[in-house]
Amino acid sequence: MQTATPENTQIASINGVALHASNDTLSVDDLRQRACSELLRQAALAKGLLANSDTPSSDAVLSEEASNAIEMLLEQSLAVPEPSDEACQRHYAAHQARYCTGERIRLRHILFAVTQGVDVVALRNRAETTLLDLRCHDGKKADDTFAKVAATLSNCPSGAEGGSLGWLGQQDCASEFAKELFGHTEVGVLPRLVHSRFGLHVVEVLQREPGQGQPFEAVRGAVLASLRRQTYVTALRQYLQLLAGHATIVGIDIETADTPLVQ
Repeated sequence: MQTATPENTQIASINGVALHASNDTLSVDDLRQRACSELLRQAALAKGLLANSDTPSSDAVLSEEASNAIEMLLEQSLAVPEPSDEACQRHYAAHQARYCTGERIRLRHILFAVTQGVDVVALRNRAETTLLDLRCHDGKKADDTFAKVAATLSNCPSGAEGGSLGWLGQQDCASEFAKELFGHTEVGVLPRLVHSRFGLHVVEVLQREPGQGQPFEAVRGAVLASLRRQTYVTALRQYLQLLAGHATIVGIDIETADTPLVQ
């Protein structure tokens, strides 16, 4: 995750509306989130769904009126077709592991917490360096480097236990964490950092217990919800890119934005 610092970059704006104060230090992800929200707020203004008296706050928190107007805007503007039964069955066939129940993983991790004021670039570099070093040591049982590094670097209390989180099911994890871990077959130190609301994680999967497969009819609702979400995300991303193409954008590239708006 990169950081946009006021000293090195101009103030980012959408059609002349500043996205941050001159002394703010924001991650690029946060800046993209603000840019997408402001694009939608201005589109709601243009459609007459929001009063002209609405103005963006200094901390980029949308007013209740703006949030409601954006919701109406998206209902009117996004074309989100209903997934067909055939599409649902194809998705299920390709991702059956996602719809197993009872899967458990025994793992440990090293958390690099993203907290207020932290240098996110330096934090990510430290996490990536740690990941690379542990990947090089993966499988060397005589020298349990992972446990030692967890005890030294992890911002999670589990560091005192070598980073161990024990056996976990999907219900025991933050959703974004579970998405990266469950429904896969990888064992060992994962080759990528795992992102969560808490920060960046170096994760080692020690054991996996596969879940029980479910027939399509039993999980049809979950499959349909997943495809609806994917379709909505695609439509929202395309709509944001359309708005961006007609806006004057300074200081931020949102063409490839993967913000919470489109996750």
